[in-house]
Amino acid sequence: MIAVFLADGFEEIEALATVDILRRADLCVKTVGVTGKICTGSHHMPITCDMTLEEYKPDQVNMVVLPGGKAGTARLDQNETVRAAVMDCAKKGGYVAAICAAPSVLGHLGLLKGRRATCYPGFEQELTGATVEKTPYVIDGRIITGRGAGATVLFARAIVACLCGQEKADEVGKGMMCPDLV
Repeated sequence: MIAVFLADGFEEIEALATVDILRRADLCVKTVGVTGKICTGSHHMPITCDMTLEEYKPDQVNMVVLPGGKAGTARLDQNETVRAAVMDCAKKGGYVAAICAAPSVLGHLGLLKGRRATCYPGFEQELTGATVEKTPYVIDGRIITGRGAGATVLFARAIVACLCGQEKADEVGKGMMCPDLV
């Protein structure tokens, strides 16, 4: 299962478009409400999550995704269960993905040391030990980072390519009328 953690203040495009694209690829994706069953995005859209943080079971997860949004990212970074989920997934060889401000969580956890990564401009100093690139997304091993809301389709298709292969990512893109983006 892929767990997408949402906290009040999350960036709606980064969360919902990623979930949508991963589900189009027939991946098992669940949204996890860090601040409750209903989380409100940075643009005041309430979203009902598939499960609460209390219902989250780390043993069923092979990937963690963190959407950005300044306030949402701060809440993710301050939550010990989220931080433990990211570390647990990384330690057991799963994928970890973060976009916009959220790669800062990975930087604070030390997961970006010696790796390439990208993030929203202004958060570069939070990517401790990383070589920061100004590209829409970066794949370095099992860590995938994205630059921001406008790069979400590319970011999500990169996740699909890592998990299901480039052919599936291209198929999903073609179905969405954006086959040339990845």
